[in-house]
Amino acid sequence: MTHAFAPLIGQQQAVELLTQAVEKNRIAPAYLFVGSDGVGRSLAARCFVELLFSSHQNRVRQGNHPDLLWVQPTYLYQGQRLTATEATEKGLKRKAPPTIRLEQIREITTFLGRAPLEAPRQVVVLEQAETMAEAAANALLKTLEEPGQATLILIAPSVESILSTLVSRCQRIPFYRLDIAAMAQVLTQTGHEEILQHPEVLSVAAGSPGDAIASYQQLQVIPPELLKTVTTVPSTYHEALELAKQIDKDLDTEAQLWLVDYLQQFYWQHQRQPSMIKQLEQTRKSLLCYAQPRLVWECTLLSFVIRH
Repeated sequence: MTHAFAPLIGQQQAVELLTQAVEKNRIAPAYLFVGSDGVGRSLAARCFVELLFSSHQNRVRQGNHPDLLWVQPTYLYQGQRLTATEATEKGLKRKAPPTIRLEQIREITTFLGRAPLEAPRQVVVLEQAETMAEAAANALLKTLEEPGQATLILIAPSVESILSTLVSRCQRIPFYRLDIAAMAQVLTQTGHEEILQHPEVLSVAAGSPGDAIASYQQLQVIPPELLKTVTTVPSTYHEALELAKQIDKDLDTEAQLWLVDYLQQFYWQHQRQPSMIKQLEQTRKSLLCYAQPRLVWECTLLSFVIRH
């Protein structure tokens, strides 16, 4: 039965817990797949659904099984809900992160309001469950109390990131960051072995192949001249202010947050100055609080000039 999880690398405990649940017919009404982004939680969920719907594996892979509902955080744009992928395809510049909305939880309730059509049970997967606002989380709580013929899988980075009342109704399945060998195996098998030649990207990923791939893709879209400039400490106040202006002009908030991570790793490897790392951590916090990005970068880069 573990062959169902063959695509998943380095998460033996999770595989064991989930296969045992199926073998012993003790499938929980709700699971919490908890662990860092990019380590295989979504892939494990898909493998688990294929195992539960063993006679409908192809339809699960194609994403069109009538008894499977896969929920992702969304943006609101001109009255439409768009996933992060759809927003990127439309070229939208996003300032706030996507969220799982109350309307999506209501759609789950409607979905579970009918009996399964083909499989023995219905399955709902909620990616990035930590993005639920309190109203959405409370609405989901009612569903978890009476799931009927269904299994819900919540995917989140930590137990603390979602309401404790939701956690208490889920069986926890832990996922861990991968070691170097497993990272190399995943990146090679998925055709991303070139990432292994970029130590800063691997450091940013910290054992998460998904983060490594996303980080490398982000690296490719940042203008090379900007990246070259930003990895050199500005020598004058004028240079610092011009660079802050350029970062704000060329990069959206998501790219700026990635740049903070990249610079922390770069400056630690090349400068070994804890004060710069600490300043960049403050930059991240300010950007997450939706402070004016150009002003945030001006303060950061001016502080670098003063230190040097």
